[in-house]
Amino acid sequence: MSLMNDFSKGLVKENPVFRLVLGMCPTLAVTGLAINGLGMGLSTTAVLLSSNLVISVLRKAIPEKIRIPCFIIIIATFVTIVDMLLKAYQPALHSQLGIFVPLIVVNCIILGRAEAFASKYPVVNSMVDGLGMGLGFTLSLTLLGAVRELLGNGTIFSANIMGAGYQPFRIFSFPPGAFIALGLMMAGMNILAKKFKLE
Repeated sequence: MSLMNDFSKGLVKENPVFRLVLGMCPTLAVTGLAINGLGMGLSTTAVLLSSNLVISVLRKAIPEKIRIPCFIIIIATFVTIVDMLLKAYQPALHSQLGIFVPLIVVNCIILGRAEAFASKYPVVNSMVDGLGMGLGFTLSLTLLGAVRELLGNGTIFSANIMGAGYQPFRIFSFPPGAFIALGLMMAGMNILAKKFKLE
């Protein structure tokens, strides 16, 4: 498998949110604003990239019977680092994301990539896979957050897009709006995937 395939599958063909329907808790919970989606996505990408690197390096040294606990310890270490960095340098964003940053530890995308890819492939492939999946997750969350913010507030990244006369659809600022927006965007992604044969 080429490095380009390893990278690109996470963006479209195996997009964690729109195609594989993984990581739904943070996807629905923190995407009320585009900046929250971007922050959560980049935090997850940092953990995914770092944990894939370490797991791939140690893949032959980790005993088969305790591989999952070992993966979780490695992932939790990087989650703690990301959490502390966010708290120190982006306290407002850290406050917005709340409990969902520590919960990256149990995000099925990260553990799934560790088990399915990083534990079986060389370091470079594993890092490229982690970067592709992480960026796919980041783009999905940011796009969903931007749509919800635009419809719910008339802004994107807090910049007024719709003008003073816009009457926002407040439902998109709340959990039901997250389900509606995500469902429509997933439907759109499936239509595009079939049209361009990305199945």
